[in-house]
Amino acid sequence: MKRRRTHARRRLSRDAERLTWLARGLADSGSRLEDVWWETELTTLIDRLLQQGDDETLNQVLDRLHDGHGQDTPHTRAYEELADLIEATCESQHGDGTTRLLITLPILAWSRYAIPSRNVPADILDRLRHQLRSHVLAAGTQVWFADFLFSPDQLPQGYSQTRAFANALWRAAAAGHDYAVPAVGLPESQAYVSDVRYIVATVEIPAAGPVFRWNEPDGNRDTALSAWREQGGPSLRNLLTGCAYELLLPDAHFAAWRRADQENRAFALQAAVAYLQALFNVPASQLRAVVAPYFGHWLEEWRIGFSLRDTEQVVHGATWSLLGQEDESQAIPARIESLLRAAGLTDIHVLDTRMPMEFCDDCGAPLFPNAEGENVHTELPEDLQDGPVRLH
Repeated sequence: MKRRRTHARRRLSRDAERLTWLARGLADSGSRLEDVWWETELTTLIDRLLQQGDDETLNQVLDRLHDGHGQDTPHTRAYEELADLIEATCESQHGDGTTRLLITLPILAWSRYAIPSRNVPADILDRLRHQLRSHVLAAGTQVWFADFLFSPDQLPQGYSQTRAFANALWRAAAAGHDYAVPAVGLPESQAYVSDVRYIVATVEIPAAGPVFRWNEPDGNRDTALSAWREQGGPSLRNLLTGCAYELLLPDAHFAAWRRADQENRAFALQAAVAYLQALFNVPASQLRAVVAPYFGHWLEEWRIGFSLRDTEQVVHGATWSLLGQEDESQAIPARIESLLRAAGLTDIHVLDTRMPMEFCDDCGAPLFPNAEGENVHTELPEDLQDGPVRLH
């Protein structure tokens, strides 16, 4: 999964050495014909490691290739090529004249109540199936679902678990039915005001056929997204009772997961303002936001502490995590301030203090900045403490 990585220094195993050599070979390849050879060798090795559940080797090589990671360097190209092939091997299956692709339908949601994660009834899946085939998927495709609305913590974790989950879904699809997810044993969802929910499916594609509507000559992503939100959104109303929600464009599993991480940051800020207005029955102009950068070994994230303008107590907090190649040179604080102003806030403080990544010793929740530049625990008034513990 493409992300900022930690750096491992353990001695490479034989499989890790070969994986590194193959990834660098693909990055240096001078022709498409040579690419095919490198990719075939890499895919064979990756597939074996996934079947063995050996995420450690895959992650170790990605970490090593990330060392010296810079703009348009051999290390960068090798890292990107390897990450792409690992993800492709996890989320796609070829054979019997068809290709199957694992796709994910992300949903951004917020609520004053618990955002559900639960099994999805068959009638809702059938409506989603119809809307996907009408507006998102290419003609001639078939789609089968995993019948669960997943929270982030309930999705398969890591490459091998993702591939094992895909195999179970593909077996169900080959038998002509949706995959019944065994809900027993899934982690409990965390209680956030704003969060992402996911529905996972597999698309069956005829040999050499297009996957998505925007792969066809008269299709495009913007039109597909607009139709998906307009026609697919109402299908989820009974599933997300008490929630405000926004559909993102379905896509291949890892791409959709990354897009949801990106889009949820702005959505969570807007949700925070709407939630606090409803909770305290005040206009947005009566709220204050304090925005500050938080550092570990490097800039990890921006945190936003919210309070009422006439009080000092931080009542809730939201985080804006850095993703991919984002760093402190990016104009993120200006983006955050712009979103808050668009939501109606006028009292916004952007601190230039390097805040430490501190968490509560008792409950583990992150601490958020107040107007004095101090790290404090969020705390609602006692009569309002029955809702989710903090904003996502």
